[in-house]
Amino acid sequence: MDWLSIKRQIAEVTVEKDALHIYGAFLVQVLAALVTRRSIASVIPWFAALAAAGLNEGLDLLFEKEPYIQRWQIDGVIHDLVNTMVLPTLLLLLARFAPGVFARPRQDAAAEAAVDQPPKMVDVNAAMEKKTERGS
Repeated sequence: MDWLSIKRQIAEVTVEKDALHIYGAFLVQVLAALVTRRSIASVIPWFAALAAAGLNEGLDLLFEKEPYIQRWQIDGVIHDLVNTMVLPTLLLLLARFAPGVFARPRQDAAAEAAVDQPPKMVDVNAAMEKKTERGS
């Protein structure tokens, strides 16, 4: 079984070939970020997705039945690379230039301080003693 047959079978079981490229690039980008312990805002995971997409397209050309590379194949490679890299590029740009998109909303300082501190326990006996001392 060759590379193109494997891809066709995966596409038949899962999603269309173009969508498979997009999901694959997204998965490679996220896994590369996890493995390298880099943020999605780093270009390293983006380049990993680009390298995987390039390798995939290279294998497509290698296993094609044509004896020579045709113009329509080059057009297909360009189409696939652009389509594949849209989501990883969008994630990279958003993470770099609009990181607030991925952050949870911040609370005001008083609310944050209240969340960070445990509730105060009241010593009922001490409070009663103070009250009786004042009253006597």
